Amino acid sequence: MGILNINEDSFFDGGKYNSIDKALLQTERMLTDGAFFIDIGAASSKPGSPLIKPEEELNILLPILQALINQFPETYFSIDTYNSKVAKEALNMGASMINDISAGRIDSEMFKTIADFRVPYVLMHMQGTPKSMQEQPQYNNITKEIKFDLIRQIQNATAQGIRDLIVDPGFGFGKTVAHNYQLLRELYSLTDLNCPILVGVSRKSMIHKVLNTSPEMALNGTTALHAWSLERGASILRVHDVKEAKECIDLWTALQ
Repeated sequence: MGILNINEDSFFDGGKYNSIDKALLQTERMLTDGAFFIDIGAASSKPGSPLIKPEEELNILLPILQALINQFPETYFSIDTYNSKVAKEALNMGASMINDISAGRIDSEMFKTIADFRVPYVLMHMQGTPKSMQEQPQYNNITKEIKFDLIRQIQNATAQGIRDLIVDPGFGFGKTVAHNYQLLRELYSLTDLNCPILVGVSRKSMIHKVLNTSPEMALNGTTALHAWSLERGASILRVHDVKEAKECIDLWTALQ
């Protein structure tokens, strides 16, 4: 899953792809490099970010999404949003799935929207909201608590008619560095949920804080964590650098 952040304030690549021409070029590059999904984010969810209103998000998203669908009509576009109005508009336009960092908790209409459109839905764990999530994240047993939370939301989603679920443990979303590594070490326990597991660790602080570097210098560390994620049950990697991630997947597949 290639990341296409089109918000000026997005983590790592904010402002790089916030025009139609730049978004088209980056999407073409990621598809050429082997991306299966393109995940479009018009709202920043980096630590400290406020929630974005649907109207503001739509103003950023729709012109670029329309151009992408026109240019790449066979591509699966995922929309990274927690607003049901945004999800509905994007799905009507031709998007294929929704990736929701809040697992339906920010907008109570999200589950109904997904069920009505019968599309895949990424249900992610987050402690708090982007604005507050990294202030003081606390768990007694992070993997067990996240697993129970995901079970609860899977039950709520399926009760409303959602059938195609993907789970994301939410690395970096209300977790310390130590929490993130315990969660990655124990990732395989989430395979009991019988849903594909999406892992998003690309260039995150859990890498560059350990290596004492920066997001710009965290590609090698990202690749290492991608390999360990695949070994522990990940089905989808959400990445900034598609070529390197696809090579990691191909080599891991050969190893099997």
